[in-house]
Amino acid sequence: MERSLTHIALFAALIAVLGLVPKIDLASGVPITAQSLGVMLCGTVLGARRGALAVSLFLLVTLAGLPLLSGGRGGLGVLASPTVGYLIGFPIAAFVAGLVTTQLRAPVGIAAAIGAALGGIVVLNALGIVGMSLMLDKTLAEAALLAAPFLIGDSLKAVLAGLVTQAIAKARPEALLSRA
Repeated sequence: MERSLTHIALFAALIAVLGLVPKIDLASGVPITAQSLGVMLCGTVLGARRGALAVSLFLLVTLAGLPLLSGGRGGLGVLASPTVGYLIGFPIAAFVAGLVTTQLRAPVGIAAAIGAALGGIVVLNALGIVGMSLMLDKTLAEAALLAAPFLIGDSLKAVLAGLVTQAIAKARPEALLSRA
């Protein structure tokens, strides 16, 4: 239990640290950030439940007012922005990434990359597109076009999540809770 809580807190902190990487602002109002990599890693390393809890902890402290989102954003006001769908999708994306990594009987790096892609690209962008559509008064198709610039970077992040997860499995297999 104590080990799980420590991992959850550490990965919530990892997402916060990735918020220090400068964001790239887009016309949609949803920036490209490194924090989605942290969401993917929460799932691929910690597993579905712990990964979702780590991301939920990050969101809780962010919504409480700590400026942990890329660019120093935080507080309840972020729920009234075009990023709302992505924020709601963060814990769901981590859960899916962890579930796929845990259940897929493939080498850990491949399973993690596929899990990160399904959770961090498919699920996260689906919810993000709905949020942008609602907040920007756009059709789903228009919002999907606004989300298109994320796909290349998200694909690279999914591959990176697979590589990092594989490296952890090799160096410290006991730290890879998604396969424990």
